[in-house]
Amino acid sequence: MRVKRNKHGGVLVNDQLHEKCGVVGVYSPDDEAARLAYFALSALQHRGQESSGIVSHDGEEFHKHLGVGLVAQVFSEASLAKLPGEMAIGHNRYATSGGKHDSHAQPVLRSDDLIALAHNGNLPSTLALRTFLKSKGTLKRNSNDSEMMADAIRFYMYQGHHVSEAIKLAWPLFTGAFSIVLLAQDGLYAFRDHCGIRPLCIGKLKNGYVIASETCALDMVGAKFMRDIKPGELLHVDTHGLHSTQLQEADLRFEVFEYIYFARPDSLLLGQSVNEMRRRLGKELAKEQPVKADLVVPIPDSSIPAALGYSATSKIEFDHGLIKNRYIHRTFIQPSQALREKAVQMKLNPLASTLAGKDIILIDDSIVRGTTMKEIIKMLRRCKVGKVHVRISSPPVRFPDFYGIDTPDQTALIASKKTPEQICKLIGADSLAFLSYGRMITAIGVPEQQLCTACFSGLYPIDLGERAAEVKGATTS
Repeated sequence: MRVKRNKHGGVLVNDQLHEKCGVVGVYSPDDEAARLAYFALSALQHRGQESSGIVSHDGEEFHKHLGVGLVAQVFSEASLAKLPGEMAIGHNRYATSGGKHDSHAQPVLRSDDLIALAHNGNLPSTLALRTFLKSKGTLKRNSNDSEMMADAIRFYMYQGHHVSEAIKLAWPLFTGAFSIVLLAQDGLYAFRDHCGIRPLCIGKLKNGYVIASETCALDMVGAKFMRDIKPGELLHVDTHGLHSTQLQEADLRFEVFEYIYFARPDSLLLGQSVNEMRRRLGKELAKEQPVKADLVVPIPDSSIPAALGYSATSKIEFDHGLIKNRYIHRTFIQPSQALREKAVQMKLNPLASTLAGKDIILIDDSIVRGTTMKEIIKMLRRCKVGKVHVRISSPPVRFPDFYGIDTPDQTALIASKKTPEQICKLIGADSLAFLSYGRMITAIGVPEQQLCTACFSGLYPIDLGERAAEVKGATTS
């Protein structure tokens, strides 16, 4: 197995899948839009921890502040004071393995100040975009997909088209997943790909609106949830209210991992409580994969609801056997080599007095590479636990994602090449079982045809283009 390393040489042992960003948009005549955007981004910190940025508009010009780090590290009272206006958009970017820099931090704002754009998602194929921009002489070196999307819209605006029409004309070039907030002179815009793979919702303020990746951000700033932005919809917010245009027929394929792992448990997705759905996953897991033990122990934090569900159904006691250090991976101070080799211990600490001599059911939401689970089980063995039965509240992850999740290539996904029995032996567990695909769909409570399950099924709802060759056994639905 190829081991993924960061630029300092340390092994990246965190096996979880990661989102690449969260976005917010604010239209607020009654309050400082940038300040509201700041608090909304704070609620979305789990979606991105590499960089954060806000662009505001005061009716005449744009104002920008962005930087490397967490929301609270990037912004201060002084920086927010330099972001006036009743409109603002913001973005949190996930820390990928490429290291720390702000060269691609968002929102995207070019020097001509026509528009600012913040993007959640990913375009697996940028061939059409690159070809188009190159043919027009506007392709900028080293641009990523978000920047090219902004440049395509800007091109049509330079041709004299209104921003709404420019988005419509550029739309066919956007092959992939995108939930976007865009700031222009005449208002705030939001739009999603026709499959609605990544989340985006809108809430009402007293005299304004907030658009965000998750409803927890609306709650943070006192906005009342109205609805999700529809797949294929373009929404425009201005002084006259909301204006909706359907640019492409909707074919909802919502990302299933938002339910399983990414979203905060206090958010609503497609009208459902994430916390309650994760409990249902745990309940289904207990019914399908029962085992005798003394304790049900979650790997914090996203697995806690599933573990509670498993405990309630199995009647086996729940306890927090692993305590998470919530801040060790949210700093840019690098540990020494000796500490890097103990990365799991730096993040999780077992309660030996609770675990010693107990047979435990260890609950997690997924296994990606298997390295973290292996280290956790070693750590538990040192605490003199009895048997360790691993139960996963989702099916095996056999396929990579191309729509905005930071996954390794397929060869690094342990379930793509090993059976559950082989994985169990590799991680050192006494038993291992996954929730079946059918039970997962039952627990989520959304029709299968409305979900993107590519990581489990290899069924990709949006054409992967030139990236399709990277995946074995995949199909496009």
